[in-house]
Amino acid sequence: MNYEHIAVALERRILTVTLNRPEKLNAYTAQMGRELEDAFLAADTDDDVRVVIVTGAGRGFCAGADISSGVSAFDTSGGDSAMFGKPQEFRARRGSGFVGAIFNCRKPSIAAINGPAVGVGLTLTLPMDIRIASDEARFGFVFTRLGLVPEAGSAWFLPRIVGLSQAMRWCLPGKMFDAQEALGGRLVTEVTTPDALMDTARAIASEIANETSPVSVALTRQLLWRFAGEKHPFDVLKVDGPMAVELGKMPDCREGVAAVIGKRKPQFTSRPSQDMPSLYPWWKE
Repeated sequence: MNYEHIAVALERRILTVTLNRPEKLNAYTAQMGRELEDAFLAADTDDDVRVVIVTGAGRGFCAGADISSGVSAFDTSGGDSAMFGKPQEFRARRGSGFVGAIFNCRKPSIAAINGPAVGVGLTLTLPMDIRIASDEARFGFVFTRLGLVPEAGSAWFLPRIVGLSQAMRWCLPGKMFDAQEALGGRLVTEVTTPDALMDTARAIASEIANETSPVSVALTRQLLWRFAGEKHPFDVLKVDGPMAVELGKMPDCREGVAAVIGKRKPQFTSRPSQDMPSLYPWWKE
């Protein structure tokens, strides 16, 4: 796919995906959603990609849905809409789109939020694993002020990330809030100066890319996401124990132990495209 609303660059096994409509503060379009989905699907199968960073071009991250078409921006009764695209295509995806591509990706993702992240421009970061922000970033789950509901799986993701009470506090009034409030509410893990944002994101990504097993990372993010809401530990025990036994027989585990004993950096060789353990995927969708 030739990208028009995003840009991608791969360097040192870190894929940077940039929302690339700076003249409109990277306002979201259906095309942007399709391009994000494609980029994450490609990253999932590319063993040269270890981590994905998502950021915005210019002074914004994503100002929400592109409503330049006016009050019909979300209305599909006349056909296409800026937000949802072609109704038949949206229904065919069952609403998963880029959310499913990010969530199921075997590569971890980091949102480097450099400016306003509003509506879908914020919810699209929730399936990502780590969110960091510039101290100039502003946030808003503004859906109730537009007669809409939080979308992109927000009602599932957000309470798992920040807790139900905090999710309610932000979503019901739909107010904007700053980076320090996002940090206090655990939406982001750290706040940096604008100049330090991408360096910080790359440092996190480099640590993952250079110090960890690709297969272990892929499995760990799925274990944490898929079992975070369970009422008891017994279902995860049915998975993590047998998985640990299988991984213990694989080269990455032997290399990791040898590296610790030898006080050296590990040289992991596993490839998520073909070396996932037999239990993966353990879920049914």
